[in-house]
Amino acid sequence: MELNNYYWCFQGALPHRICDDIVAYGKALKEETGVTFGYDPDNMTPNQQKQLEQKRKSNVVWMNPRWIYRELHPLVHEANKNAGWNFHWDWSESCQFTKYDGNKKQHYDWHTDAGTRINENGKIRKLSMTVALVDGSEYEGGDFEINMSTPDRENIHVIKEAKIKGSVTIFPSFVWHRVKPVTAGTRYSLVNWHQGRPFT
Repeated sequence: MELNNYYWCFQGALPHRICDDIVAYGKALKEETGVTFGYDPDNMTPNQQKQLEQKRKSNVVWMNPRWIYRELHPLVHEANKNAGWNFHWDWSESCQFTKYDGNKKQHYDWHTDAGTRINENGKIRKLSMTVALVDGSEYEGGDFEINMSTPDRENIHVIKEAKIKGSVTIFPSFVWHRVKPVTAGTRYSLVNWHQGRPFT
């Protein structure tokens, strides 16, 4: 699918008070190891653990309070329209509160959020969203990058606005992206995916 816009960012759109509330809410819940498809955090061999940490190393908490969706859904609709994607979507997954610890050099290497799998409701991930819950001055590293390359030109783009507290970045779930290692401090973000019927 050809894209005119690989992402849409609302710089500092979420009030700092809301960001702080999400961080406090997330810290009060039990963390688990962030995994990728095919890995079971409760049943991994040492080799699988090593492979996972090369791909992804972070801690996550799952949450779905309605007040978060009320803040973010209007931005998803607006980005979907303004960027010209106009994807049909009608369901949001639980939010993932993610912690990248600089002491552990945590990161998430290149990946997409959309696979070929259709879920039990006959839907796929269409739009992804990441929210900067703290300012980039509170940690080092942790750049959010997307791959805008074409067959004849490499183009790895750093979304600098994504390090501004309260910024909301939305992009098609099939776009390749990564979070580079955090080398100091702690990077907190909120991630969410929005589903709809498969593309035709």
